[in-house]
Amino acid sequence: MRKSSVLIATLGGQPQVVTFALDILWQHGEVIEEVVVVHLGNQRYLRALRCLSDAFAGDQYRGRRCHFRSLPVMVKDEPVKDIQSDRHASAVWHTLYGLIQQLKEERAQVHLLLTGGRRMMSLLAVSAAMLQLEPGDHIWHLYTPRALQELARDGAILHAPADSGIRLLSVPIAMLGSYFPAIRALAELSPDDVLASQTRWLDEEDRQRCLAVWDSLTPQQQAVLRAFAEGKSRKQVAEELGISLSTVDSHKAQVLAECRVVWAVPDDTRLNYHFLERKFGACRSVLV
Repeated sequence: MRKSSVLIATLGGQPQVVTFALDILWQHGEVIEEVVVVHLGNQRYLRALRCLSDAFAGDQYRGRRCHFRSLPVMVKDEPVKDIQSDRHASAVWHTLYGLIQQLKEERAQVHLLLTGGRRMMSLLAVSAAMLQLEPGDHIWHLYTPRALQELARDGAILHAPADSGIRLLSVPIAMLGSYFPAIRALAELSPDDVLASQTRWLDEEDRQRCLAVWDSLTPQQQAVLRAFAEGKSRKQVAEELGISLSTVDSHKAQVLAECRVVWAVPDDTRLNYHFLERKFGACRSVLV
């Protein structure tokens, strides 16, 4: 059975970006059955919303059936007029996440358009989408030539000529929720908690890598690594351990070789003692 396709757009003051994008998707054979615009509550955005509502009067768009709905960002039953605090950002994130989650539960194919609205909305939309989108879904940015931007400003033109030069650019993202479903549990947290949780996860990943490198080294190599982790220079390491600079460099080369394997660092990427200080300085409990 064919999935329904839904276009989600972050709406700013320019309603034509939504219709431009929808026209292009239809030209490429996509059957968009619903358009949902997520928006803030200031007057400029509401004027754009009214313009779009008129373009979809009677659930018809250019002679085709297409449902249109708006989704305002709310905090305690009040519309958010601008993103001015962490609380507002959290409300935007959860609004977008909840919308995408609902559509994916309904097995809809999602096209997410990032062009409109505050830049912060686009960033939050990508963050939410990474946890919910699946292969077959798309994130788009609309490129509009500057001359057409001026002519179409504030919805003066809702449908661009065929030779206008507008195009949709695909935005590549890692669809983490599709490949790691447990990550979707982060959606129950606030944005601050999400960041803290991700940081703890990354810290633990690095700790395990540090431990793997540490266990592969000889005692002399471990001593050199510990000194570099403490922020010492090559000369200071040599003096502290009573060894030559060439011996320090030899041990350091072996340590970095192990790091390259454990962190899967490409051969053409240079590693030095700053890498050791950064990674192992944060995991000193491993260096015992």
